Amino acid sequence: MPDLPTPQDDAEAALFAECWDAVLSYADLCTSGSLTAHQLATEAFTLGMREVRAAASTHVRGAGRRTARLPTVPALLTAVRGTAAEWEADGQGHKLDPDLRLWLHSENAARFAGPPLGRPIALRGLRDMQEQEADAALLWLAEVESLPLPTVARRLGLDPATAAGELDQVRTLFRDRCHRAHLDSPMDAQCRSYARLLDAVTRSPLAETPGDLSRHLATCVQCAEAAACLRLHGGGLPAALAGGVIGWGGLAYLERRRRATEVRLGTGRPGTEDPDTADPKEDAGRTRMLRRGLVATAVVLSALALGASLMPFDGSGGDTAAARDARQPVGDPELPGIDAAPARTTVPSATPSTSGTSRPPRGTKPGPEPQGTSSATRRAPRTSAPATTRTTACRVSYDLVSQWTDGFQATVTVVTDRALNGWQVSWTFRDGQQARQMWDATARQDGPHVTAFAADYDRTVAAHGTLSFGFIGSWTDANRDPSAFTLNGRPCASG
Repeated sequence: MPDLPTPQDDAEAALFAECWDAVLSYADLCTSGSLTAHQLATEAFTLGMREVRAAASTHVRGAGRRTARLPTVPALLTAVRGTAAEWEADGQGHKLDPDLRLWLHSENAARFAGPPLGRPIALRGLRDMQEQEADAALLWLAEVESLPLPTVARRLGLDPATAAGELDQVRTLFRDRCHRAHLDSPMDAQCRSYARLLDAVTRSPLAETPGDLSRHLATCVQCAEAAACLRLHGGGLPAALAGGVIGWGGLAYLERRRRATEVRLGTGRPGTEDPDTADPKEDAGRTRMLRRGLVATAVVLSALALGASLMPFDGSGGDTAAARDARQPVGDPELPGIDAAPARTTVPSATPSTSGTSRPPRGTKPGPEPQGTSSATRRAPRTSAPATTRTTACRVSYDLVSQWTDGFQATVTVVTDRALNGWQVSWTFRDGQQARQMWDATARQDGPHVTAFAADYDRTVAAHGTLSFGFIGSWTDANRDPSAFTLNGRPCASG
């Protein structure tokens, strides 16, 4: 395994620490264990930083000549995906997440390395924003990394007072670049006939989408992808960016970064501080530590956030038993005394937004990565039936957030009657569904039976408090709500 590159100066050392956190987060999502995640992150980071430095050197020698390239963080995440593809080609695919392996052999993955005009529109639009160096970085850090604008402004050397206005301008610039990329894409006659109408409808939040355009977007993946990038209102831009630039796992990566930012800012875990108010002398000390040992320091800086955000799906194999055990809460919630806990309410997780206009018909298959490009329809929360007639210890709500041809996104919310210090929520799928990617919990599935285990940061719940987690799943013939919900082995009622 190669060593990480050495920072060339203090500024690059700080950049390394920030980027390593993102790279390790995505690498953990792509692999089957924490040890392989670190190996993938190291190889990808080394390769990606070499390419970033080469691109920066070419830009300087060009004396301002316009070049199409990604900002640093998405460029490094792209390197993770590329390194994972090399592992698969070299016979090391057993180290990767099984769903990622399937995606790597799909037509959707081939687009990222195929002809430039056939690549995802968000990727092309972001690459084409480099007239000003900070534009694409501002958009990515604010929308995908979920960083507060003052923090983004400080990192990019912008005026915090005007950062919001600049972000609005950059969003508009990104939209224009994506519109041009869409028009340049190879399209059939029907898609081209809708291109001008799609541009007009997505410019205004008040514009109504004509029925024929809605039906077209429900069956055309290419135009639905364009709509997600062109529609700046509605909250779908982060998913469109992550799905179009990263590819597989974009939605799960979004949720991890949101959680990591909450922890760093003190909203996800008590006792953390806002990085904008940190002591400059302490920052300088951390920078000196980085220069002495990048690997150790980067792990220290990212450990708190990663402990809260890295919620991989357990049981995918390919790693040691010890490594797998380290990725899930330790202990059996049924042991005596585990429910005794001081009163404390967890922070419910926000559900990642999806974009699109309507649900595609069942015969259309948009590909294994619907994030940011799916035509999903949000449904009202539904509740499961009581698992049994025994005395219940909780109330559960199962919310099917969105659904596409072969996948869906759901949120589970549980109100507990007792204080908890560790929890596991179990249920049974009725139609052979599979839970794939989960956040705010880790999961294990055995046939139709799924168990979600508490994360370290949300294991404590006050009496009558709420715990919540979400996941991405797959389905085939039917997708009815699951049944037999239990909390720590006790049945839950609906409500």
